[in-house]
Amino acid sequence: MNFDFSFVNIEWVYYLVVIAVSAFVSFISIPSILFVARERHLYDDLHSHRKEHDHGIPRLGGVAIFCSFTIVSLLFAKYDSVLPTNVLLTSCIILFAVGLKDDLAGSGPGTKFFMQFLVGTILVLMGDVRLTSLYGVFDVQSIPFYLSVPVSIIIIMFIVNAFNLIDGIDGLAGTIGLIVNLTFAVLFIHMGQIELAALAFSMVGAIIGFLYYNYTPAKIFMGDTGSLLIGLISVVLAIKFIELNKFTAANYAPTFYSAPATAVAVIIIPLFDTFRVFFLRVIKKQSPFKADRNHIHHRILKLGFTHLQGTFALALTNLLFIYVALTLRSWGNFGLIFMFFGICIVINWGTTVLIRIKERKGFKVGYFFG
Repeated sequence: MNFDFSFVNIEWVYYLVVIAVSAFVSFISIPSILFVARERHLYDDLHSHRKEHDHGIPRLGGVAIFCSFTIVSLLFAKYDSVLPTNVLLTSCIILFAVGLKDDLAGSGPGTKFFMQFLVGTILVLMGDVRLTSLYGVFDVQSIPFYLSVPVSIIIIMFIVNAFNLIDGIDGLAGTIGLIVNLTFAVLFIHMGQIELAALAFSMVGAIIGFLYYNYTPAKIFMGDTGSLLIGLISVVLAIKFIELNKFTAANYAPTFYSAPATAVAVIIIPLFDTFRVFFLRVIKKQSPFKADRNHIHHRILKLGFTHLQGTFALALTNLLFIYVALTLRSWGNFGLIFMFFGICIVINWGTTVLIRIKERKGFKVGYFFG
């Protein structure tokens, strides 16, 4: 019997090994982290009005995600040709330190934003992780360097914080991070970008190992350490995906048309939620960085959904946006992005109506889902 050891088969074995090793490292790390947290009483702050649990839960799951991602990406993901390894890992370590301090002892917003700005600057100037075009959105094509740098830094900081802000119910940030990184991995495979696909799969595996302990009832949270790291890798992959599908003289037929719109669809849940809460806080003359219970996951819980139902509902919504973006990518960036945010506004309006109905009549939408 002859076996076909073709390149494609070997390539998929390679990806599966990356996922399996990353998931294994993350999975076996968390019991030790839980033990240390119990011994040292390193629990979540129960006194915060934003918490959804009535007992202490460690916030150090991001340590396992970071260790797993770092080890596996160094072992398997050789991505120096498209992204300097030293630049990316330096950025990850800086955010890891900031997140760990915040999870253990708290950290002021000024310190967090400064360190995120530093990370964004390192990635943009030393790693060339930056947008060089708006691809016709608002009729803008090429962006000059002096504008590209600050715009890219702001985008990196915004997406990193967006993932941090959706980490509010069991499994949500991890599930959305899993969908985002898995989607980009598949897209990069289709583009022949093996290095970036392996990088994405390193994060996929790390999140899988963590989610076993994070789904309801959660034994551990990822904390800022995990959410900031997932946000960082997600935005780096998004920018690289957009830039590698840019129309140039050498790349006159990119693999994916409407790449910016596709990237927006992939990260639509944290992206729209952050836009929405920032906008509402500003029009109420509040600081856009003031914490509240008005995020999309809080609103879903108000409708009567459980943590698990809310997480899966948002995950399904994210997948539907990705499907629409890939199916209708011939529409162009402006049309798709405009449509996506229009749909999000309609969904948000519908959610508001249902919340008001429930508050008046005691109606729970979540009952229909289990």
